[in-house]
Amino acid sequence: MNNYKLAFIASSGGHLEQLSMLRPLMERYDSFVITEKTPYQPSHFCNRSYEIRQVNRHEPLFAFKLIGNAFSSLAIFLKEKPDMVISTGALAVIPFCLIAKILFRRRLIFIESFAKVTSPTLTGRLLYRFADRFYVQWEQMLEIYPNAIYLGGIY
Repeated sequence: MNNYKLAFIASSGGHLEQLSMLRPLMERYDSFVITEKTPYQPSHFCNRSYEIRQVNRHEPLFAFKLIGNAFSSLAIFLKEKPDMVISTGALAVIPFCLIAKILFRRRLIFIESFAKVTSPTLTGRLLYRFADRFYVQWEQMLEIYPNAIYLGGIY
């Protein structure tokens, strides 16, 4: 096993499902997963996982949940000390990604959602400027993200 440590982070649902497609990377490196707290857990594709609060930008208290996630993210980061962060979004992942990139200067890889064929996600628009590598899963998304990398879908 390589000594490189990877953090995989995604919100629940489809974003986590896309992240699960990267299981071969998770098995190759010392890895852990961070996702929103829901009844579904990612233990079927990663041995170590952490939970953050589920965030919906339409909820009145979403900003407070994001702040709470920032504190949780900092604690997880300090415990695990990953070398790189790989994310498929969405909103709940922003604090961890920014903490890793801005405070600790770790590499950030973002994979824009497979569901976004002609328009960007809010998370993608924000993290595009911070990501060391930004992947899109549809060629036409290169018009929105000209410096992105297109290699096809991860499914």
